[in-house]
Amino acid sequence: MSGLHVYPVKGCAGYAVTSSPVGPTGLRGDRMMMLVDDEGVFLSQRKVPELAALRPSLVDSSLVIGGESFPVVVDGPRVPVVVHKWQGTGIDQGEAAAAYFSDALGRSVRLVRMPPDVRRESGGHTSGLVGYADAHALLVLSLSSLDALNERILERGGAPVPMNRFRPNVVVSGWPEPHTEDRVRRAVVGDVELGYAKDCVRCVVPMVDQETGRRDGPEPTRTLATYRRDPDGGVTFGMKAAVVSPGTIAVGDKIDVLEWAEV
Repeated sequence: MSGLHVYPVKGCAGYAVTSSPVGPTGLRGDRMMMLVDDEGVFLSQRKVPELAALRPSLVDSSLVIGGESFPVVVDGPRVPVVVHKWQGTGIDQGEAAAAYFSDALGRSVRLVRMPPDVRRESGGHTSGLVGYADAHALLVLSLSSLDALNERILERGGAPVPMNRFRPNVVVSGWPEPHTEDRVRRAVVGDVELGYAKDCVRCVVPMVDQETGRRDGPEPTRTLATYRRDPDGGVTFGMKAAVVSPGTIAVGDKIDVLEWAEV
């Protein structure tokens, strides 16, 4: 394994870590916070690409961004929130955090955290739990898949895209065959067991430049549509996984595949 990435606030930039505890909902702190509008509906790069340019990080028990530090409120009064079809609750993170993010985005938003006692279940081939991620605990991608995609993009006269366009949690090296992650059904990384949930159907977010927070299409979606179309619509790239057994993973860990999909 060559990379681990945590996204502390859903939709905002992530950052690399060398190791991380893995709980039932994924990497520690990953997408356990999110920004919501005045109706409690989550913000996404789908409609607010500027989120990509916001770079929060977790330091001890605070969320740090732009020279500001906001203590994370782990529990307290609940407010209603919506992530796609899921209607749940969040712990409001206070006026200072709301003012910072509202000013940064030029719109009224609140920062919320997943309550510690909420169990949001994920579906797919292997079920599990999830925080505020769209639907699953972890996104797994291999370097060979990205290399193969970029070769096709170059052949079409486009510019290659970086891995951060796809916002993975786990980046795998050493799999020479592109899209090997699609065939994994059970695997152990470090002392964490993962189970395949589903192929990741991509939205418009991979067309957002993750450095500038601006849309920069049509790649990679245009090229993915030539060979990675999903039968139910959209294009796929990467594998979504559930956490079967929690533990700790680190960059450099070997991935032992316990079960492959039948060919």
